[in-house]
Amino acid sequence: MKANTFFSNLKHDLPAGLVVYLVALPLCLGVALASTGKPELLFSGIIAGAVGGIIVGFLSGSALGVSGPAAGLVTIVLGAITTLGSFEAFLVAVVLAGVLQVIAGFLKAGVIGYYFPSSVIKGMLAAIGIILIMKQIPHAFGFDADFMGDESFDQKDGHNTISEIFYAIKYHSTGAVIISIVSLALLILFDLKFMKKLELFKFLPGALFVVLVGIFINLYFGWNHPEWVLGGKHMVDLPVAKNPQEFIGFFTLPDFSALSNPQVYVVAVTLALVASLESLLSVEATDKLDPQKRNTPTNRELKAQGIGNMVSGMFGGLPVTQVIVRSSANINSGGKSKLSTIFHGFILLVSVIIIPQYLNLIPLSALAVILIMVGYKLSKPSLYVGMVKLGWEQFIPFIATIIGVVFTDLLKGIGIGLVFALYFVLKKNFKNAFRYFSEDANGKQKITLRLAEEVSFLNKASIAHALDTIPGNSALIIDASKSKEIDYDVIERIDEFKNYDAPKKDIHVETINVPELKEIGGFKIVNEFKQIVNKMRTQNRDTQQKMTPELALETLKKGNKRFVENLRAHRNLLEQVNDTSEGQFPFAVVLSCIDSRTSAELIFDQGLGDIFSVRVAGNVVNEDILGSMEYACKVAGSKLIVVLGHSKCGAIISACNHVKMGNVTSLLSKIDPSVQKVSKQFEDVCCEDAVQLVADENVHESMRQIMSKSPILKELIEKGEIGIVGAMYDIESGKVGFFEEGNSLSI
Repeated sequence: MKANTFFSNLKHDLPAGLVVYLVALPLCLGVALASTGKPELLFSGIIAGAVGGIIVGFLSGSALGVSGPAAGLVTIVLGAITTLGSFEAFLVAVVLAGVLQVIAGFLKAGVIGYYFPSSVIKGMLAAIGIILIMKQIPHAFGFDADFMGDESFDQKDGHNTISEIFYAIKYHSTGAVIISIVSLALLILFDLKFMKKLELFKFLPGALFVVLVGIFINLYFGWNHPEWVLGGKHMVDLPVAKNPQEFIGFFTLPDFSALSNPQVYVVAVTLALVASLESLLSVEATDKLDPQKRNTPTNRELKAQGIGNMVSGMFGGLPVTQVIVRSSANINSGGKSKLSTIFHGFILLVSVIIIPQYLNLIPLSALAVILIMVGYKLSKPSLYVGMVKLGWEQFIPFIATIIGVVFTDLLKGIGIGLVFALYFVLKKNFKNAFRYFSEDANGKQKITLRLAEEVSFLNKASIAHALDTIPGNSALIIDASKSKEIDYDVIERIDEFKNYDAPKKDIHVETINVPELKEIGGFKIVNEFKQIVNKMRTQNRDTQQKMTPELALETLKKGNKRFVENLRAHRNLLEQVNDTSEGQFPFAVVLSCIDSRTSAELIFDQGLGDIFSVRVAGNVVNEDILGSMEYACKVAGSKLIVVLGHSKCGAIISACNHVKMGNVTSLLSKIDPSVQKVSKQFEDVCCEDAVQLVADENVHESMRQIMSKSPILKELIEKGEIGIVGAMYDIESGKVGFFEEGNSLSI
């Protein structure tokens, strides 16, 4: 990071890191208590938070993601400690889980994170926001029966997220309510534009003032209204060491003798899978919230999380994941880089060492209001309005994810959202199995069903319905020229229709690239499926240098064969636009006629940047065309010159009819030598056979002109650096026949 960027980010990252710290502190303690069930192990959450901030923050490629102990792992951790019999044995599983995550990163398993739809990720964010608001309302009312940071709908105290709010209102604490109201007012005030412009408050975050005011109000209650004062479970409850030895005792070392226990490995795999998935989901969500829309390298994230878990486990910490609550708090507080994440980790570690007794003065109700504001920003009404505008295909998975996450847990809710998203994908796939074209051909209806690139058994119903609706006494073409995969079920239905249903309705069926079935031993199996040519990229410097005149000619022949068989190669033309934006490396130059039916790129099945196309009526030669060819071969590196005529050429016919008209006269005069030569064999030079011979001869004449009038091209040809060949395009069949050295036409 450049120095100027570092210091410019510092004024944003330090306040943001402070806010993340205030959010993370009670969450680390709450998750630790819920995960271990033992107050003496509270420090395990602080260790995980510090490791997530410092170690993972430093190694991760995420600019704004914050890692730490996650509420989503509470049930797994609590069950694992019970299964393994001790916290020390559990720490071994945490270390092993980290190792597995690092391996997964090197195996590039991070790609899984890209398979979650945007609607589901947005639903997850909104759901987390709703959960934060609903879960923190009881803490804001001073009803702290549930642990801070819980995300589950059903709670250990027998209540659920909704019923807890009812009991919180019924059994509220007046002191907590007063602190919450003042805290909320302060946060709203700090969000106003005029406050953000004041120099003092540009650096000091509103959350810091909320905490300080909350402490002061509670102290005031102690002096003047003891009945309202908050204490005990209503406060931050950090363990306070009386001396260095006692502080060292907060750390727990793993018991590696547990490696002999097979259950350790089961727990390790479970932790690695769940923690990795939660991290990847949070990465996707954080990147969507990032104002700069930076993309986190997911494989690097897995490695960072893995190393973080190894370190956390070695020092007695809980497993870590990237967590969206802390990450969103970082973003909403103006964090710009990973400095805020690292800074929050340092504050967390240093503060619990130096000032734990002062941190224990912070009321949970003040921190709850901070989290409520984080939740509101994750689940603003404008988000729902925007998702409705995107249509049902986006809104339904979005809302299903919200309901799933709120009433179950994060992973189950994501699964529910994915099911709905998959439904719409399948529905669209069902509709897009084929394209239907109908036209009138000499009084008979001609219908074309052009199958999609991937045709699965899910498309069988729609294709079968389309076949059943084909009218009698019609012609049907089933075109699979673009298909790469067709399921057996679909092939079988097409075969049945072609051989049994169609004859009954007098439907003539023609198939293109649809595999046929053959019967062997009473079973019908699929003949070999002629696959379409794989996606092709444009020519580049390396492919052009490896190209020879012979290979260039073979490439054009194969391309024309694909064109004739309607098996054109798949190309991403926009991709080729990018490929050729900074240079071109064509392998051939084609001199063809201006005729609209003869486009060199199409009939040779070539993409952008593959060939130079020189066009002029009658494919004749002049100085400009020679100059273009010299540039194409000598400068740009083309390996082959193709002079391409075509059947029923208008320019040739006009020359045979001796048409005289403006500048056309000069153009047609270049064809006259060929007309004169053929006229010696035919009395009527305008007959069809004579015209075609003139076209053939004109190709040879253009080749002779190139050799005689361009010393540059002649020298290249004689040295074998380039080749020259004549060809004729048949406008009726699409075939290109190449003239061999003996001047005969070869198809």
